[in-house]
Amino acid sequence: HVQLVESGGGSVQAGGSLRLSCVSSGLPNPKFCMAWFRQAEGKEREGIAALNYDGSTTYVDSVKGRFNISKDNANNILYLQMDSLQPEDTAMYYCAAKDGSWCHFTADFGYWGQGTQVTVS
Repeated sequence: HVQLVESGGGSVQAGGSLRLSCVSSGLPNPKFCMAWFRQAEGKEREGIAALNYDGSTTYVDSVKGRFNISKDNANNILYLQMDSLQPEDTAMYYCAAKDGSWCHFTADFGYWGQGTQVTVS
């Protein structure tokens, strides 16, 4: 079965950076889409970035230019490099996966990690 495990969250000052990691296992084939979501306290979960198997990416406007989604294909690791962090970025961050037929941060994802907390003060 599919497993996604996030790490790399923590507390940083405004303007700082973090790199989140998501180690995946059990995905059935290499043609898959992966994404990062976040959920702040009292708010709905929102997709923020997606990366398809062909390398194409999409970002929500609020993180465009500050966050970068990438993969280490050899080790099955998805990354989210977050720069210029602001207090409004404070949230639980989740990685997710789906088949690669449609890959966008607004798509429906069936596989989820447990989340890693990011706090910006």
